Amino acid sequence: MSNLKISTLGFGCMKASFGSTPENRDTTIEALHVALENGVALFDTSDIYAPTWDSFGHNEKLVAEAMRTHPLGSQAIIATKAGITRKPGEVWGRNSSLDYLLRAVEASVGRLGVEKIALWQHHRLDPNLPFETQLENIAGLKQRGLIENIGVSNYSASQLRRAVEVIGPIATVQNQLSPAYRQELDVLEVCEEFDIAYLPWSPMKGAHAWDASPELVAFAEAHGASTYAVTVAWLRSLSPKVVPLPGITRKDSVLDAISGLSLELKGEFPLAPTLPMDAELLSDQPKN
Repeated sequence: MSNLKISTLGFGCMKASFGSTPENRDTTIEALHVALENGVALFDTSDIYAPTWDSFGHNEKLVAEAMRTHPLGSQAIIATKAGITRKPGEVWGRNSSLDYLLRAVEASVGRLGVEKIALWQHHRLDPNLPFETQLENIAGLKQRGLIENIGVSNYSASQLRRAVEVIGPIATVQNQLSPAYRQELDVLEVCEEFDIAYLPWSPMKGAHAWDASPELVAFAEAHGASTYAVTVAWLRSLSPKVVPLPGITRKDSVLDAISGLSLELKGEFPLAPTLPMDAELLSDQPKN
């Protein structure tokens, strides 16, 4: 069991660094401040979130700046990740060697301006390393004293169980979960068993203005709310361990998502058949 205490809603900050513009930067910092003022204390970033390969760490610096420039920022949990690589020519890869992860953690500590990372997460599995070796490397990271809490991302239920056995307490798992994607609900069962927070990434897939079904639109209208807000409420209804991470770039969407925390859903939430698992996640699986 981890001692990490996080809010019932967090925000993912990736969008501010892909297609980054000065306006996007300003509205994101404003939105982060509004989130803080409304009791949100979890903000998710990654070293890989950047406009280009040579601006690695862009998003970590942005989130750190937003926290540093607000009186409540010192109370926030900035969660970051590593394990995905980017090289000249925008060549993307995976690296979960101990040497690489240690250098990544040290760099994140510097960019975030902290002594220890409150929550560090293994971003993606490395298909070129045995799974057990990757777990041993992650366990070795915490021994260096730079990480308070360990999380993992894109792990199956069986992999998460094994991570608990090898690493010790796991604070969070960050997997895809949304109205459109519901492939790994057995991971949620493991979270409930071991008191692990489930942080859905892309939680609004199937709930945007451009991809929400007519049934979901009608369901939201019946509640006098947006498709965003009812989706937050639905995710939270799955389990107290679910902490949605909508993307953050504007204060209006922040307040909209927060409004979903107080919604009481009536009737059955409309769900279409789930999408299949992303091919990229399948190709990340270790060979042994």
